[in-house]
Amino acid sequence: MNIKKEVKLINKVKRLLTQLGHPRYLHHFGPKTYEFYEHLTALFIRAYCRLSYRRVVYFTEMIGIICPSKSALQYTADKLRGSFWDKLIGVTSGKPNLAAIDSTGLSRTNPSYYYLGRIDGKMPKMHVKLSVMFDVIKKKFCSTKIRVIPAHDCRDAKILLEKAKPSILVADKGYDANWLHEYCFSEHVEAHIPIREYGKSRNKRMSKRRLAAKIFDKEIYHKRELIESGFSSIKRKFGSSVNSKKASTIKSEIYSRLVCHNIFQMLLLRLRTEPL
Repeated sequence: MNIKKEVKLINKVKRLLTQLGHPRYLHHFGPKTYEFYEHLTALFIRAYCRLSYRRVVYFTEMIGIICPSKSALQYTADKLRGSFWDKLIGVTSGKPNLAAIDSTGLSRTNPSYYYLGRIDGKMPKMHVKLSVMFDVIKKKFCSTKIRVIPAHDCRDAKILLEKAKPSILVADKGYDANWLHEYCFSEHVEAHIPIREYGKSRNKRMSKRRLAAKIFDKEIYHKRELIESGFSSIKRKFGSSVNSKKASTIKSEIYSRLVCHNIFQMLLLRLRTEPL
């Protein structure tokens, strides 16, 4: 592996932390052995290479990158809050114009199918719920909400909109709720969500979801399919399961995967030769 490329990755992490105005060290009163960018770089390498905490320490030592110990990385992943990761995703994605929202699930374990065949053969049902807003033009993740205990898709829509604030929103019928259309109308967001037919309306006044159905554009709505490509890209590159056990470390693991996707998508846009 080329050391110069690893230096470029470290410089990228440093620039991101400078844009966020993050302090040099993670804890003000803690030991000043490693800087925060060294912790964050190791977490990104762990997510991108799909390594454990112990193996990422061995791997970075082999290629000559300074890395904290296994327990220090676990402590960092446990202490990083969602507000920090949301800012990092916002810096790497930018403000979206046309965005789609949807959700998917990630299994907590990755069992062997041979082992499942030897026992009762049932797959584990408890999974991690990942709701995201995806910029369909830049192919980046703009905002996300992670739930260890699954909930309805529409419940996280307002949170995703508050974080990213797109100009145009597309979503499937699962997000067809009048309160969501009212919120989009108040925030000047053009929503293209197919309406669910509940029968003839009893109220003579037109609700916001009925008014939004009049300006529904099918061509714009079909841009929503690109978010499925984003989910497929994440699961093919980083796997469809998480290795962490605690809720805080599960969120840090998933957030680091999304930030890695945004960083490398940014490099692809800069190095591409064909026109957009």
